[in-house]
Amino acid sequence: MGHLNRRKFLGSIAATGLGMSMLGKPSFASHSEKSKDKKIGVIGLDTSHGPNFTRVINDPDGGPEVSGFTVTAAYPYGSRNIESSYSRIPQYTGEFKEMGIEIVDSIDQLLDQVDFVLLLTNDGHPRLEQALQVMEAGKSMYVDKPVAASLRDVIAILDASEEYNVPIFSSSGLRYIETTQSVRYHNAVGQVLGVDAYSPAAREETHPDLFWYGIHGVETVFTVLGTGCREVSRVTTKNADVVIGKWDNEIIGTFRGILNGRRGYGGTAFGTDDNLALGPYTGSRMMVHHIIDFFRTGIIPVPLEETLEIYAFMEAADESKRRGGASIPLRQVIARAKS
Repeated sequence: MGHLNRRKFLGSIAATGLGMSMLGKPSFASHSEKSKDKKIGVIGLDTSHGPNFTRVINDPDGGPEVSGFTVTAAYPYGSRNIESSYSRIPQYTGEFKEMGIEIVDSIDQLLDQVDFVLLLTNDGHPRLEQALQVMEAGKSMYVDKPVAASLRDVIAILDASEEYNVPIFSSSGLRYIETTQSVRYHNAVGQVLGVDAYSPAAREETHPDLFWYGIHGVETVFTVLGTGCREVSRVTTKNADVVIGKWDNEIIGTFRGILNGRRGYGGTAFGTDDNLALGPYTGSRMMVHHIIDFFRTGIIPVPLEETLEIYAFMEAADESKRRGGASIPLRQVIARAKS
């Protein structure tokens, strides 16, 4: 498929449908299948994920999960408008230079030098334009949270992946808590009947409430339950957001977003055989391993349908808040975002 004109695409993408392939659970490639000397570029040095992910990937003792891949270049921007993000760019740029990684002046310059991309820009507003540049160049990429600053732009990015035939992957690191994975893939509680999850839910006024940080706990809910959420309702106080999702087969998933009090990540999965505490969160290393395996194999670890539903869930939670806690069908917010 030939490259699309980015401006034309931006004007038309919201009207297109979202057809995505369903892929199975993550599976690391055998060591003999590993690609060698593959270069990774980072877009956005306004979040700690940049240096944290890079240290895992570039560790000479990092093991077979990351061998053959190196972060070699970075473009710093990144947010230019959110102070809590852009104020960190000088620090993280300095850390990248100390690691011997080239700092480039443009995304185009970065794309000329690398095979794969980590799109880590903390601000969701420039994400669509940046993601389209990467996909025009035919580079597979990991897209950090939030995928974008609106459900409309999230859909545009996911649709573009299909249009350009370029695989992308997005996830919070909370997906890779060991106990959470055991519920999803190893029947740790038998048939899943529900889940309660919690995480901090700090907000950024330029983004939907849960996109900025609450997504971590929402990702936990979806890791356990997968797709199939029909409707969402939300209660908000000064201390917490509580969002209730109703799934097919009368399954309920709830997210508690912590606004005040002790911060933390976790939850409980409920099943026919057991109830299991989810946690603790021990860092992003396992997710980085899945990112590299995605680059190596081209197999998307999280179906894009699931990524779409996560963001529709969070947008529906905002709509419920606007409507005094009303139950909001996900199909309604998706249709509105596409209109």
